[in-house]
Amino acid sequence: MKRLADRRGILLGAATAAVAFGALANSPHSSEIAITIGFEGGEAIPKGRLAVYLEGPADPQRMAARASAESDGGSSKIRLALPLPPGTRMSSRQQVVAELQRADGWLLARGSAQVEDDLPVEITLYTVMY
Repeated sequence: MKRLADRRGILLGAATAAVAFGALANSPHSSEIAITIGFEGGEAIPKGRLAVYLEGPADPQRMAARASAESDGGSSKIRLALPLPPGTRMSSRQQVVAELQRADGWLLARGSAQVEDDLPVEITLYTVMY
């Protein structure tokens, strides 16, 4: 009677599965989006609080995917990472939105950019007119 599987075959299969699992864990589908934020005309970003969030059509996880940063008024670019909730599916119609608010809550500037597969997002903030 012939064996169905010998020890070498089982170890080879287990090693292959471990390598495949490791490759999937380090795949470009990461759990965060790299974002660079600038101001219109390349000027310094005014002093205020930046709120960044993911927005999509009927997206219930919009409130969960948020990040914030403070602008000191002297930087022309701010880089941050937007952490994604577990199980977030990226669609081609999702956008990353950035809003700059003063300390009293008034909206100073807003910008958005389309999310593309595993590419960093660059957002330009434009002054809001009231």
